[in-house]
Amino acid sequence: MLHEPAQEDQGEDFAADYKSRVGIRLFFVYAAVFAGFVAINTFAPALMGAIVLFGLNFAIIYGFFLIILAVVLGIMYNIMCTAKEKELNS
Repeated sequence: MLHEPAQEDQGEDFAADYKSRVGIRLFFVYAAVFAGFVAINTFAPALMGAIVLFGLNFAIIYGFFLIILAVVLGIMYNIMCTAKEKELNS
């Protein structure tokens, strides 16, 4: 059985530098928010047990926020990089 690449090599990626910069910046945004989660758990763990919204504690709300933020940042990255690729390839 022959397994070929899903997509043929498109040649040079003119947006590679842009994609790297955007990816690193979005990583640091997420890392800062996650560091806040870790800092709160380290220095004020009782705060995580506080009921905040709909009977859920702060830890649950913050955790779901981290998951949603990761998805949103991924979508932002895709939109920004796709737009830049179209701009540079045209």
